[in-house]
Amino acid sequence: MCGGSFIASSLLVSAVAIAFTACAAFQPTAVNGPAANLPPYPIAEADAGNRLEEAAQAWYQLSQHYGLPGKTEANFNPNTATLQSLPANLPAPIYLPKVGSQTNPTEEQMRESLRRFIVEWQRLIGADPNQLSLVERTDEASGVKLAHYEQRPFRYPLRGGFGNLTIRFRSDWQLVSFSSNCIPNADRVQATLNTLTPKVTAEQAVSHIKTQPVNFADANGQPQTLSLPPNASVEAKQLVVYVEPSKDPSSGLQIRLAWELEVANGPVSRVYLDSISDEIIATS
Repeated sequence: MCGGSFIASSLLVSAVAIAFTACAAFQPTAVNGPAANLPPYPIAEADAGNRLEEAAQAWYQLSQHYGLPGKTEANFNPNTATLQSLPANLPAPIYLPKVGSQTNPTEEQMRESLRRFIVEWQRLIGADPNQLSLVERTDEASGVKLAHYEQRPFRYPLRGGFGNLTIRFRSDWQLVSFSSNCIPNADRVQATLNTLTPKVTAEQAVSHIKTQPVNFADANGQPQTLSLPPNASVEAKQLVVYVEPSKDPSSGLQIRLAWELEVANGPVSRVYLDSISDEIIATS
């Protein structure tokens, strides 16, 4: 008797669950989506303080490894808490890992040395080594060697001037300069980006730019307005991830999903329009 009662109860619960699921499946989709469940936008990288503490600890450990005095302080990027530059008048040299020749390494040996250096210094770089692509490896007139990397952590191309790593060193492996403005915790940012759906189509973005005055803030934060001439043409090239310093001092960066629009025969050649808020972010 008890077994039959249990089976009947189980069947009833299953029937209710199926009915609830069916009803949910046929619920009409809200026009603007469930606003209460949407992540804050623009996406904020608000843990700059914690990142700075982590980077400072990483710098202390590496400086001890290279025999620098305990009070030697590095310079950190205020927006990303990554190493912006080495201390002036470094009291002891820092060397990249020596691979092969000690004075005349091959290109392959230099790239392997750089790879090892990036792995060792990744907490100060702020990027997973797998996110970094070498885009330039040149020798300067002075003989100093330069390696420039771009961070490519997102589904869409990164814009806004962030995501760069530059390393300069001598042929004897001595580090000359180091600078990173890579975006820490990019995997968490990508997870949030995955929840976003553009509200502005490519066609709407083009129409917005061609038919309305373009209002934007220049590099100094001053409001500017421009209108495209009748013979100007506009093309929506692609969606990009646009990163800029946050207007809120408590957050290092704000990150947007934007349309990259190319302009011909106009006063600017490129316009970035937020695909969520339908506002101009920047021009160039």
